[in-house]
Amino acid sequence: MAKVTTRTRDGVTIVDVVGGLVSGGDDPGVRGAVRQALDGGATNIALNLGGVDFLNSAGINVLASSHAAVSDRGGTLKLVSVQPKVQEVLAIARLGTVFETHGTEDEAVASFA
Repeated sequence: MAKVTTRTRDGVTIVDVVGGLVSGGDDPGVRGAVRQALDGGATNIALNLGGVDFLNSAGINVLASSHAAVSDRGGTLKLVSVQPKVQEVLAIARLGTVFETHGTEDEAVASFA
């Protein structure tokens, strides 16, 4: 189960995720954090996946549904510090081009400007 914390930096809501992004045990973690940010009026959200060491099909669903929820509200969701293993899974699932990714938090925050 992933540990999820949320913070704000320069108008960007950053959701830090640590651990495996796997089946139902993650929810309401990431989804809940994204939903709460949206309900609070956030439109720029970055998921910091630097601490995610594993991603399975349920984790892919969490990312895809979070992306859809943010897009449906007119917002933008970006990924930060995606580890090579996670990037590989996203590529296999053909989601590598769906998400805008940034190597660092600084780059991601700046990209929202």
